[in-house]
Amino acid sequence: MKMPVRVYIGTPLRRFTGNLARVEVEARDVAEALDRLSARFPGLRAELFDEAGQLRRYVNVYVNNQEIEDLAGPNTQVRDGDEIAVVPALAGGADGAPAAPAREKLVRLTPEQVIRYSRHMIMPEIGGTGQRKLLSSSVLVIGAGGLGAPAILYLAAAGVGRIGVVDFDVVDLSNLQRQVIHTTDAIGRPKVESARDTVRRINPDVEVVPYNTALTSANALDIIKDYDVVLNGSDNFPTRYLVNDACVFLRKPLVDASVFKFDAQVTVFLPGQGCYRCLYPAPPPPGAVPNCAEAGVFGVVTGLVGAIQATEVIKLILELGESLAGRLLLIDTLAMDFRTVKLRRNPNCPVCGDNPTITQLIDYEAFCGVPVLAQS
Repeated sequence: MKMPVRVYIGTPLRRFTGNLARVEVEARDVAEALDRLSARFPGLRAELFDEAGQLRRYVNVYVNNQEIEDLAGPNTQVRDGDEIAVVPALAGGADGAPAAPAREKLVRLTPEQVIRYSRHMIMPEIGGTGQRKLLSSSVLVIGAGGLGAPAILYLAAAGVGRIGVVDFDVVDLSNLQRQVIHTTDAIGRPKVESARDTVRRINPDVEVVPYNTALTSANALDIIKDYDVVLNGSDNFPTRYLVNDACVFLRKPLVDASVFKFDAQVTVFLPGQGCYRCLYPAPPPPGAVPNCAEAGVFGVVTGLVGAIQATEVIKLILELGESLAGRLLLIDTLAMDFRTVKLRRNPNCPVCGDNPTITQLIDYEAFCGVPVLAQS
């Protein structure tokens, strides 16, 4: 018997549904629901299915927030009131244990630091011990743009002792609508230098290590290896897959996020618990998912998401609460809708699976089918 179910449409696909975020269809299972959805919106079919009629690898489908691969796949039965979520990849923007700072040196807090961090230290979950952990920790931020900018500000204010910043771009007037670490006076300057100077004004306790270079297969491992946690704020798929693979090889926790217009995705990948390739085994073809420069971005969304990333980083360092590992947070700010769906480690993943076939960094521009990133 066919049941009425609601289908949630990820933002990049809404141009095919007349900007509808949710569509109701009647179906017995997921396959029939997607078929009826494609019949109603013909442009969707090529976005969802390949020439063989299989779901594309950069599109994930969930029923009531559970991935269909954990259920019965496209044959998953649906009931009245169920919700199917169709979520494509977005561009832009140790043994599963929480990350512990690699540097275990004793940090003595000065009287000024006791005052600076007093709102942390009066919380029993953090206290002086936790604040010393933060001051002894290191975080690498990939990108000093929309996501990296607010994340760096909050990591610095929290007292993360060493923050590496990787970015080869310069500050542009169009950046200032969302990249809150930069100011009008910084236009034309390297973003890493602008970020370093802003952090110095916020918290002189923090060391900022600027990497005014593009992250590539040639330098990624050397840059990432010396940091406790990696925060990915990049806005393109080659860098996203590069950072993921490097973190897998180095067994580094990765806090990953991406934004598109009013929407965002955020998750955490811990060593041994899956990676970005488990979530999206292959990138969309070039041009299928516009970046922020092409589609635009609601500036405050990047602030919200960057703050969430910083929150996840600090939780990992302090071993607090439950991270987003194993879950993908989906944010739709137009509806102010926050939902999480479960992620699973793919035992056949070519990078983090049981028998990996990719054991070193590759040519990620070729893998994603895009030109090599410019250096200026």
